[in-house]
Amino acid sequence: MPGLFDPITVRTTEFRNRLWVAPMCQYSCLDRDGVPTDWHLVHLGSFARGGAGLVIAEATAVVPEGRISPEDTGLWSDAQEAAWARIAAFVRAEGAVPGIQLAHAGRKASTFSPWGDERDGSVPLDEGGWPTVAPSAVAFDGYAVPRALEASELPGLVAAFADAAARAVRAGFGLVEIHAAHGYLLHEFLSPLSNLREDAYGGSLENRARLLLEIVRAVRAEVGEELPVLVRFSASDWADDGWDAEQTAIVAGWARDAGADFFDISSGGLVAHQRIALGPGYQVPFAEQVGADADVEVSAVGLITDPVQADDIVRSGRVDAVMLGREFLRDPHFPLRAAHALGVDLPYWPPQYLRARWR
Repeated sequence: MPGLFDPITVRTTEFRNRLWVAPMCQYSCLDRDGVPTDWHLVHLGSFARGGAGLVIAEATAVVPEGRISPEDTGLWSDAQEAAWARIAAFVRAEGAVPGIQLAHAGRKASTFSPWGDERDGSVPLDEGGWPTVAPSAVAFDGYAVPRALEASELPGLVAAFADAAARAVRAGFGLVEIHAAHGYLLHEFLSPLSNLREDAYGGSLENRARLLLEIVRAVRAEVGEELPVLVRFSASDWADDGWDAEQTAIVAGWARDAGADFFDISSGGLVAHQRIALGPGYQVPFAEQVGADADVEVSAVGLITDPVQADDIVRSGRVDAVMLGREFLRDPHFPLRAAHALGVDLPYWPPQYLRARWR
């Protein structure tokens, strides 16, 4: 079976290895305009310089009201597109594929960022917050009650994802990921715990998946036939009667047929009363199940911190790639260190750093 440092090709895009950077929010657009800054350039560029195969930029809102916090990045304006282009170009120049996660936070939007303010919950309207929307008028615990979206508003949301995808292509990104996880808007539509609608977008699994599939088709139409399209799912709500891996696998198959190529499997985030069984690689079984049941390519994420562990997950054939988050924050050069630990001679050490290469 391929190992961690074997290349993988999705559509026409080759990734130099299967050690990928998961999207991680930085809450660092301090001007609250959604325009990425030098922080994002250095943050994401360091992972590419450190040897990652794919670097996915954080959850990036397709409309202003889709931001998790006022300090989130966006991709609805020309200024944002131009700023992202500089970052994507640097990541690509360092040998990694630049990707971006397109998102709408739904009922979990307009919240205080996790640093810079000691308060939790929804940002008041008079402090720069905004009313939130969701499939149903059901609040996340401790957050403001959202407004239920009208069916007539949903085509506009589909168009916003498609427009952001077109901007991503123009900015030079090599793939787009549609965020349908972690309790944000598309996950809210998928889960019966947050979607209480009685129209064509609620009730049955087909109805709850309808908006996501419309977005996948629209994004595919905008990016063309060559660019990979990923979908991030939470494979479990970790709560009774919620979204689960079986439903995830069914919808992943539908999303593949709609134009998605690869599925990034995480879990949780929909409800505050979730009960997560944490442990090293705790989400790998979800990814393995979705990949096998839907016959799709998948990546695993979650407490993957060790080179041998990461290689074993891939080499066993359970998943096609691994995504790391916090471990990359601790060590942006994790791939270089992992290759040394596994006895792999990488040809893409930065020449400026060769003097530090292990012998």
